Amino acid sequence: MPRLIRLLPLCLALAALPALAQQRPAAPAQQAAQPVPRQLGSFRDWTAATYQEGGQKICYAFTRASKSEPARQGVLLTVTHRPAGRDGVAISAGYAYPRAADVTLAIGQTNLPFYTGGHSAFARDGAAVVAAMRSGSRASARGPGAGGRGTANDQFSLAGFAAAYDAMSRECPARR
Repeated sequence: MPRLIRLLPLCLALAALPALAQQRPAAPAQQAAQPVPRQLGSFRDWTAATYQEGGQKICYAFTRASKSEPARQGVLLTVTHRPAGRDGVAISAGYAYPRAADVTLAIGQTNLPFYTGGHSAFARDGAAVVAAMRSGSRASARGPGAGGRGTANDQFSLAGFAAAYDAMSRECPARR
């Protein structure tokens, strides 16, 4: 899961590409140091993309929270395919979770457990989360708030998830 933690800043970078395009280009040494995501497409509320890490192709799809209580920035739901594993699902909270906190993602009547590490929560069973996401319309994450105070609730649209997931799966097919 530490690799997923490194992926979340790339999602934020991809989300900011339109604004970054208007800024001055980075020096060649800076460009070589940072993996540059390549967008595969936008699918309603989801974006699919890919980037290279250590010579390996990583594919992911993400969406921003449509509503967060308490309000905060940088709340993302991400699904990742790596050569070493598929269907890594993570939620970026926009703050550091308390140690050993539990988060639940509800899709319809299905409650899916996540464990936490730093600013992210990770699905205990990514394949089950992806299956629920493919057939659902909304997802709701619930976990402890910043500093362990209160509860944080984040809502995510699943509109376009299946198309984004299919696009990233075509770009990074399962190894046989």
